[in-house]
Amino acid sequence: MDELKTTKHPVPGSPTEGPYHDPDAVIVTWDGPDDPQDPFNWPLRKKRWAIGLALFASFVSSTNGTIISVAHKVINEEFHVSDATFPNSYWLTTSWGMGGALFPLILFPVMEDFGVRPVVLGTYFFFICSLIPVGLAQNFATLIVVRFFSGGCVQLLSNAVASVVSNVFQGDRARSVPISLYVTTYLAATSTGPAVGSSILQFLSWRWIGYIELIWTAALFPIFIIGLPESRGSAILLARAKRLRREGKNAYTAEELDHTPLYQVVIKSVQRPLYMLYTESVVFVATLWAAFSLGTIYLFTQSVEQVYGELYGWDAVQAGYVQVAIVVGEILGCGLCVISNRWYYASAVRNTEAPGTPIPEARLYASIIGGFFGVTGGMFVYGWTSYPTIHWMAPTVGLAMVGFGTTAVVVSIANYLIDAYSMYAASALGAVGLAENTSIAFLPLAATAMYTNLGFQWASSLLAFVSLALVATPFVVLTWGKEIRSRSPFMKEAIIERRRESIAADNA
Repeated sequence: MDELKTTKHPVPGSPTEGPYHDPDAVIVTWDGPDDPQDPFNWPLRKKRWAIGLALFASFVSSTNGTIISVAHKVINEEFHVSDATFPNSYWLTTSWGMGGALFPLILFPVMEDFGVRPVVLGTYFFFICSLIPVGLAQNFATLIVVRFFSGGCVQLLSNAVASVVSNVFQGDRARSVPISLYVTTYLAATSTGPAVGSSILQFLSWRWIGYIELIWTAALFPIFIIGLPESRGSAILLARAKRLRREGKNAYTAEELDHTPLYQVVIKSVQRPLYMLYTESVVFVATLWAAFSLGTIYLFTQSVEQVYGELYGWDAVQAGYVQVAIVVGEILGCGLCVISNRWYYASAVRNTEAPGTPIPEARLYASIIGGFFGVTGGMFVYGWTSYPTIHWMAPTVGLAMVGFGTTAVVVSIANYLIDAYSMYAASALGAVGLAENTSIAFLPLAATAMYTNLGFQWASSLLAFVSLALVATPFVVLTWGKEIRSRSPFMKEAIIERRRESIAADNA
């Protein structure tokens, strides 16, 4: 680095000793707006490479959520676990979901200070370690404990993808497609898990699910070590500052000089999402809808085996394979989200609140289609074609429709919250993630009782009616979106910030 832009920074405060309080300290910043090391200035090929590797890591790890679900009967037999009165075998996924709910909320904001690359590599390594005891477990409790930690690692890796996207792409237009791919990758990996587990269980014992997952996960680790670049700008600047300090220069980044104490970071990470969940009506409803949609995908790991087993005499392996239909639907749902981006951008001509800027509520168009024709319609199809006289492809179409709708709903909600809350989007999405993983953990526990007591048709219909009620919420937001934003202090501040960015862009 031949040239480096630095700024004198007299640091206020009573202490006068130590490197952070030297009045001659300089702040390390980018070498102009076109600095090639700034991730926003990377070539498109490098940006795609970084996001592609992060997506690959997310896909590889996210299959872990459901891969072992198809082996619940043989695990129950070996460890003498009974599902007669309660689906105790699902505790493996409940533990996984709770790890996914708690780890990102507490750890990710702290880990972000180290940069994306160390977070991904470190979390991936611990994920590998959490897979080792699966095949070696001597009791059911061991599986529950290690699944808690693997679930936490998977969600941290998934969040890292979103971080990479925001680090290399600036502006909602550039981020729309990567965000859609991020959500779709996670959902598709989740729905692929039962099929992968079935392909192993068909020929080997359940322990080989753990062994083989460990082998392929560890074998791919060198690819991420060698190929994943650091995409967090503050981490790149920190590396510059450290290099300058080794050369004897008194250089620091702005984050180093104004560093927030660790306990305050953790408190804010936990406090703000919970505060927004209970005070922001939009966040509450969006969270409820996304949590229900994602919980439904995991509910299928329980209901599909029960439905197809009683109707067609299928075993757990065959029921695992049929869930590939959900993946097909999720990919189609991603296509809808990409196409619907043009509807969002076209809304800018109708925006009287911030002329020339797309209306945030326009992000919800795809969710209406996905929620009504996908999740709601798919549940009705899945339920009312569940008769032994009807071909198995009919309820399978319903599964694909639900996968289609779930992707459209979750992607639309993520994009809407990012646009509506701007700098507070991470906290809003944190609330959604907490509820989603809690739903993953507990909603499917009711699946067996629902489908046994209500029957296949009315159990699915109950879920369809809940989905139908949730589909009404976008119409409320679309109708009164301006009034809702005017009453939200977070949204008002976000609007002001977006206007500043727009003015700055026009001046540039």
